[in-house]
Amino acid sequence: MDKCEQPCCKENKVNRSEKVNNALINRLNRIEGQVRGIKGMIEKGVYCNDILIQIAAVQSAMKGVSRLLLESHMRTCIVDRIQSGDEEVVDEILKTIDRMIK
Repeated sequence: MDKCEQPCCKENKVNRSEKVNNALINRLNRIEGQVRGIKGMIEKGVYCNDILIQIAAVQSAMKGVSRLLLESHMRTCIVDRIQSGDEEVVDEILKTIDRMIK
């Protein structure tokens, strides 16, 4: 079967809801600040354990971004493609999930 004919698939873009987009941007902005903070801690010679705790917080925050984006993707793009008859999207999402959990 040919690729999905949805506009987001043709352009490899998606129009996320403003609410989801804002939530993703806000989370990423906070993460960006955390990463800059970690860099500053390293530059100041902060105790390694304290830095490792901050790194774990960033990793957890990134997992939250992934979950939110995955949920949005499943509820919109995946559903739309399946409803249009594109069952190849199931293999695509399974590969993506496999990469996410490694």
